[in-house]
Amino acid sequence: MPIGRTGRRAQAGFTYIGLLIAVVFFGLGMVGAARLLAATEQAEREAELLFIGHQFRQAIQSYVQSGPRAGNYPPTLADLLQDSRYPTPRRHLRRLFIDPITGLADWGLVMAPEGGIMGIYSLSEREPRKRANFDAVDADFELALQRQQAQGQALANGLQPLTAAAPQPTPLKTQSYSYRDWKFVYRPPLTGGARRPAGGG
Repeated sequence: MPIGRTGRRAQAGFTYIGLLIAVVFFGLGMVGAARLLAATEQAEREAELLFIGHQFRQAIQSYVQSGPRAGNYPPTLADLLQDSRYPTPRRHLRRLFIDPITGLADWGLVMAPEGGIMGIYSLSEREPRKRANFDAVDADFELALQRQQAQGQALANGLQPLTAAAPQPTPLKTQSYSYRDWKFVYRPPLTGGARRPAGGG
């Protein structure tokens, strides 16, 4: 029995709706794939940042523990590439790495109280994806997140309604957890024994 004009319109309508549904699912799949790719790329950059940070920390440790003036921190990062304290310049670092998060060769510097550079950190204000399961030497990264969360809770508590007799406290200022909180610092131990790398800052 031949399909009438109304039947053909109905079929065309169903085909159009099916096509729209397929396009929607395809778009959702593309969005999900893009998010997965971005998350994977961020995880890879974070792993690279951790590797580079450890390289800087080890280089600073090598500088502090050696040379005619052992115990001093390097005045500049360039001194890790060419330690002029020796008659023949010595290298503690292969090269000045590029920050994989910002794509730049600029680093934040953690200055030692007695002078010199004791650590570095990324200048990116992006929020890290990795928040736990750091190496022991990087334990302060997770502590920085806990401090930020505690400050946020204190801010929330400070904004709770108070009675008319009690003055409203000044809200606490808190900054978001970012790659700036990943500070790769070398501190010699306070007591005797062999020096070892330590995170924090």
